[in-house]
Amino acid sequence: MVDIKKIEKDAEEKMLHTVTFLEETLSHIRAGKANVHILDGIRVEYYGSMVPLSNVATVSTPDAKTITVLPWEKTMLREIEKAIQNSDVGITPENNGEIIRLGIPPLTEERRKQLVKQSKHEAENAKISVRNARRDAVDAIKKAVKEGISEDIGKDSEANMQKLHDKYIKKVDDVLLLKEKEIMTV
Repeated sequence: MVDIKKIEKDAEEKMLHTVTFLEETLSHIRAGKANVHILDGIRVEYYGSMVPLSNVATVSTPDAKTITVLPWEKTMLREIEKAIQNSDVGITPENNGEIIRLGIPPLTEERRKQLVKQSKHEAENAKISVRNARRDAVDAIKKAVKEGISEDIGKDSEANMQKLHDKYIKKVDDVLLLKEKEIMTV
């Protein structure tokens, strides 16, 4: 026998992962404010292997328009600077011999609109993922009904899946709304 509660739990887990992934993805979109997550994708060569920037330096935001990178070893300064320049961050690092500073330039209105569009695209992908999780769960429930679970339990479970779907679609919309607000705030 198929366990309906397990189907619902698995679907909710997928939906939760989708919202978490969306939040993570949107945190990498630069919104005109300094955010250490902008540098998350940068990897630096360290004793022959490529490691994340956060493994060789302290990354912080002393104010809303600046990110500082303080290497743990002075010899890594040039390597880190080169990695930042070669990345797709689009910010030129300033090196004073001890610390690397990244000044976050203000966004133009056109660039803000592009970032909002990109955020909406990511949110739409998240909604599709939530819908797919619901569809897969409903299909599994229908299969379980064919295998002998009562139709009442099946219908109740489908209704629960719809409620879960609506809840997570609203969460996706809320996350997008927050990001849009952050991007459009000058």
